[in-house]
Amino acid sequence: MINPKLLDPKSIVVVGASNDVHKPGGKVLSNLLNSNFKGTVYAVNPKEEEVQGIKCHHKVEELPEVDCAILAIAAKYCPSTVDVLALQKNTRGFIILSAGFGEENAEGAAFEKHITDTINSVQGSLIGPNCTGFLNTNYCGAFDAPIPPLNPQGVDFITGSGATAVFIKEYGITNGLSFNSVWAVGNSAQTGIEDVLEHLDETFDPKTSSRVIMLYMEKVSDPKRLLKHATSLIGKGCKIAAIKSGGSAAGSRAASSHTGALATSDVAVDALFRKAGIVRCHNREELTTVCAIFMHPEVKGKRIAVITHAGGPAVMLTDVLSNNGLDVPHLEGPAAEELLTKLFAGSSVGNPIDFLATGTAEQLGTIIDYCENKFDVDAMCVIFGSPGLFANWEVYDVLDQKMKTCKKPIFPILPSIINVKDEIADFINNKKRINFPEECVFGNALAKVINTPKPQPINPVMPDIDVKAIRQVVDHCENGYLGLTEIRQLLDAAGIGRKMEVEVDNEKAAVDFARQAGYPLVMKVVGPVHKSDVGGVVLNVKDEETVIREFNRLIKIPETYAVEMYPMLFGTEVFIGASREAKFGHQVLFGLGGIFVEVMKDVQAALAPVNAEEAKSLIQKLRGYKIIKGVRGQEPVNEDKFAETVARVSALVQAAPEIAEMDLNPLLGTAKGLTAVDARIRIEK
Repeated sequence: MINPKLLDPKSIVVVGASNDVHKPGGKVLSNLLNSNFKGTVYAVNPKEEEVQGIKCHHKVEELPEVDCAILAIAAKYCPSTVDVLALQKNTRGFIILSAGFGEENAEGAAFEKHITDTINSVQGSLIGPNCTGFLNTNYCGAFDAPIPPLNPQGVDFITGSGATAVFIKEYGITNGLSFNSVWAVGNSAQTGIEDVLEHLDETFDPKTSSRVIMLYMEKVSDPKRLLKHATSLIGKGCKIAAIKSGGSAAGSRAASSHTGALATSDVAVDALFRKAGIVRCHNREELTTVCAIFMHPEVKGKRIAVITHAGGPAVMLTDVLSNNGLDVPHLEGPAAEELLTKLFAGSSVGNPIDFLATGTAEQLGTIIDYCENKFDVDAMCVIFGSPGLFANWEVYDVLDQKMKTCKKPIFPILPSIINVKDEIADFINNKKRINFPEECVFGNALAKVINTPKPQPINPVMPDIDVKAIRQVVDHCENGYLGLTEIRQLLDAAGIGRKMEVEVDNEKAAVDFARQAGYPLVMKVVGPVHKSDVGGVVLNVKDEETVIREFNRLIKIPETYAVEMYPMLFGTEVFIGASREAKFGHQVLFGLGGIFVEVMKDVQAALAPVNAEEAKSLIQKLRGYKIIKGVRGQEPVNEDKFAETVARVSALVQAAPEIAEMDLNPLLGTAKGLTAVDARIRIEK
């Protein structure tokens, strides 16, 4: 739990306070004095008697008790300063702006540990070190600018990068986004992004808490805790958007170079965010736009009306919405014909509803009323700028009034940021509205919001499996790839359908099985990991002569100790695999097999546990989903059985977390079910 003295202190000291507002110690004091803070402010600087009108103490030992401390001094002086404040002055909130700690060298890491241990010993809370600070509606403890408009219903912004926070705030503020708090956690020595999310979750009040959370992160330190609290917050009515940078190898290297972040599998992050219901963004513009959409009423469906006085932007927005799976439905019938009579000649109402460059504020109001009451749409996007011939005061007044009274969301896209800059400034600053200046950026963001699924249950209902039998196999095996016998036992215990095969190590046994099983057959080497690469797979064996010839060839391939034989199976190749990701647990990956995995990478991934319902929803997102459904007379794959098998693989790796890698490739799918033809399982205890 974050200490209340950090969040709502009655007294604050700035250690390293300065009269020079171009230094962190000067700027943070200036920001604090100009903020909403109503308590007592102290300053410490050994060289000054007064700083920015505040009496200055020469050392922290001279201070009375103080709730919260902001440190802007060299790293080497911070440990002793924190000791005095925490142990003698009853200070429980700490914001350390200084750099030179764990991000720099071993000595700095030792300073950081000393500070954290001291603060932990008194149940205090620390933001930083190496950060731009913290602010909320109570006070500003940050040295950066701009200070955003503060609103208890504004965005709670948690960031691992202070500089990025500045740029995100600038873009958001420009377009009308307000903030409730900004947490620049820096090195996260004690309080990281997951800790702040936990705090917001545990202190959530449906009457007073903000409902919009924005994250910028370069590492996911505790995926399970992030999942738990994000899921909980979204379940309480919050909405979360996040950037997780450093997904590429080069990006990860850049992140590591300045914050010590560790590379995280981008596929795992995608799966984590989707499972939690977090809207994943990839740049500042997208992040702030998504959060701005969150500040509006929720869109309940995918049917969007585009209202415009300019054809081009409406066409581009329509393309973006349609290409992202949203519907811009054609509007026709008596209501559409009636609306057309109320507009100037040449207008069109088919959707986009184009009421021309000469359209009036009154006409805009009428169009919005028809969309609200007579047309089957779920939201309205209003594009209205100006070619510079007239002012837009009346138009934006009408837009503001309709946004107050309509139940359906209305999104204002006001692109004329120069021609009607005064009207837009009034719309943002006085009417407290948000502008979306670029229609395609808005359209992509809206599609992301609508297409991000709701959170998955943390503890879903999973298939019944024989955990005892699974543990017996895993507990008694060595690290490395399992043999066929152990693989069969695990698949059977998990209820995963498999082919019925034998291993033979002599020619007579091979012939006997062929006579018993019939033809055609498959023959594979046992021993080499990559069977195809060594010529160790023979398909469609149709006679005894071929059985004898191929057995004697296969058994001589290096590392081969037996030959696997089974009746040849037919069906559509699909794939299910699992891999253990540090901190994240197991990812379960699935899709079409063969070339679709190797070349097209047509695979979905989910974090375990994955139930059949989640698996089925992801199967339907595969690019090759029509093949699953059956095309051109091809037999479909049983979708329910495919999803169930994914869930059974998920249950297996949860029962046996020692499974580092697992591949079922291919599985042959038919209308009746799935059969695992080949499997690899690697144990790493």
